[in-house]
Amino acid sequence: MRGRLPDFPWDLLRPDKERAAAHPGGLVDLSVGTPVDPTPEVVKRALCEASNAPGYPTTHGTSQLRQAVVDYLRRRFGVTGVAEDAVLPTIGSKEFVAWLPTTLGLGPGDVVVVPETAYPTYAVGGLLAGCEVVPSDSTLALGPRRVRLVWLNSPSNPTGRILPPEHLAKVVAWARERRALVVSDECYLEFGWDATPVSVLHPDVCGGDHEGILAVHSLSKRSNLAGYRAGFVTGDPKVIETLLEVRKHAGMMVPSPVQQAMIAALRDDTHVDEQRARYAERRAVLRRAFEAAGFRIDHSEGSLYLWATRDEPCWDSVRWCADRGVLVTPGDFYGEAGARHVRVAFTATDERVAAAAERLEAG
Repeated sequence: MRGRLPDFPWDLLRPDKERAAAHPGGLVDLSVGTPVDPTPEVVKRALCEASNAPGYPTTHGTSQLRQAVVDYLRRRFGVTGVAEDAVLPTIGSKEFVAWLPTTLGLGPGDVVVVPETAYPTYAVGGLLAGCEVVPSDSTLALGPRRVRLVWLNSPSNPTGRILPPEHLAKVVAWARERRALVVSDECYLEFGWDATPVSVLHPDVCGGDHEGILAVHSLSKRSNLAGYRAGFVTGDPKVIETLLEVRKHAGMMVPSPVQQAMIAALRDDTHVDEQRARYAERRAVLRRAFEAAGFRIDHSEGSLYLWATRDEPCWDSVRWCADRGVLVTPGDFYGEAGARHVRVAFTATDERVAAAAERLEAG
């Protein structure tokens, strides 16, 4: 996978979206994990109070924001040893994922490893930098390649798979032997259902040493802030320092009001727990409905998705659902290994989730 960028996959789904929208009860869109619930009041209030922002923000963010990140990771996930200076706010997480290989100076001859079934932007970032992108869930299959960057994603998009601490630790040890950087996309870390997700920065994984490791977080899902573009990365202080210097020159700054909103969101656990409860209910409704319709749910221990299959080509499943006014995502958008699955997001409203369940259960 090197050279030309792939087609933007969601454009291919347009005919099926039109087909689903023709249903008499209207479209139920379960194809994209876009939050639909209100942004928490505590966050909106902080944004408004910081709206007078005539000066430029700093790329590194305020010390208050960085400390809020340190406190949040310790409180929610047991991550210790994060230095305040080793926190860097990002404009959401997608831009960071897409531009990380380029920002690190990677290029032709360098290998970026992505999960076999994965969010497409990991591969796109490698291709933008001219790297070779290798989809692999096994480091043993990589041989003597010049691996420079290894992406992890747990809980996974799209499969919902949660990697246990011992698996994460093996990847970290393997990468350290080869001086490769491990970057873990942890934007769904708040959403473990059948297992407990663990950060790559947890002492059980990294031994209390963050060298050669980064963790990427987004507030889009946990706090319904997708429209704010609010995220952060932390881990190895030397790597963060390098990224900071490049991002200063590139003008990659999180707006000051958004930084204040992030502080409020990171300090408040109540809204996160309430949102988790909403998603848990929607997940249960959709899981019952898809299983009643003959689908098997694989993995799906965490994240905001069900990884569903009827052991048929994924596009057949997409069209079966579209005939019932329900739009899901074909698994091959995430790699060849997903060719017989569909991804089902449970980020729709309660009313739309109930409508989808009724249609699916009716057959």
